[in-house]
Amino acid sequence: MKDAPANKIERRAPETVMRLSRLGSFHQSRLSFMRILTRRMAREGWHFSRPQFEIDTRGVGHAVYTATGPERAYSLIAFAHDLPPEMRSDRVIATAWDATFTLFDGIPTPADIERLRANVPLQEAGRVSARELSVSRANRSVRLWAQVVEALSEGRQPDPQELSKTGYLMRTTAVYGSGKLGAADYATIQHRPEMSAPFQAEMLSVYLTRAFVRDLVNHMARARGGAKAVPLDPALARGLGIGNSTGLGLGPFILNHPRLFNNWIAAREKALARVRRVEHASADDIALFHRVLKGGMRMLSRWQSAHPVQVDKLSALRADADRINAHLDRADLGGAAPWDRLYRWAEGALSEEGQEWLASLMLEPYGALIDDLAGEMADRTPASTIDGAMPVATMTALIEQVFGWALALDWTSQEAQARIWYVSEAKLEPRLGERFEEPLAPYEQPLAPARDAVAFHETLSAFAVDTPLSDVLRAHPEHRHIARRLQGTVTAPYGEVRDNTIDAALFPVDLLRVKLAFFGACAFDPRSDRWLRICMYPGAPYPEDLCPDNADLWVYGEGAA
Repeated sequence: MKDAPANKIERRAPETVMRLSRLGSFHQSRLSFMRILTRRMAREGWHFSRPQFEIDTRGVGHAVYTATGPERAYSLIAFAHDLPPEMRSDRVIATAWDATFTLFDGIPTPADIERLRANVPLQEAGRVSARELSVSRANRSVRLWAQVVEALSEGRQPDPQELSKTGYLMRTTAVYGSGKLGAADYATIQHRPEMSAPFQAEMLSVYLTRAFVRDLVNHMARARGGAKAVPLDPALARGLGIGNSTGLGLGPFILNHPRLFNNWIAAREKALARVRRVEHASADDIALFHRVLKGGMRMLSRWQSAHPVQVDKLSALRADADRINAHLDRADLGGAAPWDRLYRWAEGALSEEGQEWLASLMLEPYGALIDDLAGEMADRTPASTIDGAMPVATMTALIEQVFGWALALDWTSQEAQARIWYVSEAKLEPRLGERFEEPLAPYEQPLAPARDAVAFHETLSAFAVDTPLSDVLRAHPEHRHIARRLQGTVTAPYGEVRDNTIDAALFPVDLLRVKLAFFGACAFDPRSDRWLRICMYPGAPYPEDLCPDNADLWVYGEGAA
């Protein structure tokens, strides 16, 4: 097929991008929320301080880390606990943790700290105020934590290979924001420039938590070893991130926020299209691409997982990386439309995982071209109302455009409706059950838009094509939710997953991974089809080292201080 002129390249079609297998192959990129934050903080010259670190020799107490930007300050208040091993759990229903945190809007007073000391360690059982922007908790990686404290207390550095295997000393089990437990709603801060991109308060909380974890492990080593203790080597510390255990809760988030999800995907697709339209790459752009490719391959060499699905994907991705290297030995990136040619080659030569990995790498040299898209990724549109004047013919066409693939499925089969989304009453966790094995139908959450669109399509077929939608919904109000979703696709074409979210073959981790990739997570490690572990900020500069030279490409091992 003849290549299209570079200036005619458009965003990829939703029916290509929004398949779960492809979404579950996304990787971090320069539009990921962690990197948006570190670039901004370095560019604006944020100042960081640790005004309080009142933690005893048992590791109990509190610390405050303050980040001050051009207009306002934010303070992470960390509470450290002496947690018995039998109480340590990563489950949402846990009641105690090794450390708990809140991100405070401003500088806390002693009264604020005492108020929060009585609530933050309780997490769901406590309450915070609109002065708090996030609430979180973390547990130690017990074996590695003990090894590092022991080594440092004896005056030696821990084994770098042991650090690399795990990648973090603590992992968060939740980072709550947007009104959770009484914290400020996102609407109250969304107009602040530093909070305009999604999840910036949560990403700042994790960034400061990483500094706290490093300081705490050094403190515990000094408490144990005294004068012979040494601090963790800065190069080793820089390689460590913050771990995270994430379960099914991210799946409902994606499905319940189609316009927000659309904005994330649309920004990435715009970015990729812009880069593919570049008519000629400069020597500096090509050199940077090769550097991040090399750094990405180092990341792949360290990425480990025991889950068979991820093992196969990693094997394919490493083979794809070798294919990319071999192809670049022959391809001329100095010629016309280099990135479009490279992407078109990848479509036929690489797995979906490899294609999406390469797409992220291709964005890296072009910050000046794409970084403005970060401002389009939040959702500030008011809640939509249903256009009741829309005729049945238009709504029918919308269903066929967005969910035409679903109309071809056999919805009478048990396989097509095998799963059911619900919330566990006992453990307050989003769950996936087996529809035909458990009596869960009365508790089902509306998280099967494809099935609901097909049912709506059948209902519409009984009405004349010029019937206004209001007449249909007056007779069949059960379709209101899917009607609203479908009308939203007119301006949010990437908002709907183009797969059956209750199918027997559903791999829920795909939904989790796409959201975590936009966060900027690395080293996805599924522990089952329902939850996975990741690492955040590995390789990032610590607050005292952050500067424009190291604020962005740290994820590839670039710009180390």
